[in-house]
Amino acid sequence: MNGAPTGTGTTRPGGRPVTPLPRRQMLADDVHEAIKELIMDNSIAPGERVSIDGLARQLGVSPTPVREALARLESAELVVKEPHRGYRTTALLNRDELEDLYRFRLLIEPWAAARAAERTDDAGRERLRTEMTSVDAPRDDHYDAYKALAAHDTRFHVLVAELAGSEQVRLAFERTHCHLHIFRLYYDRGVGQKTLEEHRLITDAVLSGDPEAADAAMRNHLEKALYERLRPVSDAPGVRPGP
Repeated sequence: MNGAPTGTGTTRPGGRPVTPLPRRQMLADDVHEAIKELIMDNSIAPGERVSIDGLARQLGVSPTPVREALARLESAELVVKEPHRGYRTTALLNRDELEDLYRFRLLIEPWAAARAAERTDDAGRERLRTEMTSVDAPRDDHYDAYKALAAHDTRFHVLVAELAGSEQVRLAFERTHCHLHIFRLYYDRGVGQKTLEEHRLITDAVLSGDPEAADAAMRNHLEKALYERLRPVSDAPGVRPGP
């Protein structure tokens, strides 16, 4: 019967079965996360060639979701595709690249925090409170343990930019994919606790409507991250101090 359900899928007019999207999307997302974890934990080393067929065998999937995952990871600058040679992982940030990234962040993010303190309404303040309760400090030193913190870190800084009311600042910040590259360069359990404490100080200043305090708290957070946590290891890529 034309248009009738066939098996567990759905049909379009004419009776052609359609595979439900969520199942395929789940596989693609799982493969993407698995490959990202291999890169973030240096199981695939910086600058190493990435074998699509090898990853497909390792993960027990076809090459198609691996290719899709690598295309997504290329947009985050975790891998790069070279003509006629395939994919390789990107290098870790060196000191010049790290400092350039933080110069950019110090230009836009303290301003965004101050602006958010000036204009955030009750709904925005509730979003900040909710975000600050969404994650705990990681208890281990591998990507699976700290990826929730990395996701929170990105969400928090994007949210501050949104509350500042500047779409251009938000987009500029998101395009850096900075938190993936920072956490790839260096992490330990202590970083998580310090990051959350500094986020709370920024949140308190925004919630209190104090733009000068918000500017100072964001600036302090970024400078501590650069000068106390990241700069000491930026000349030795791949070396991640223990907790």
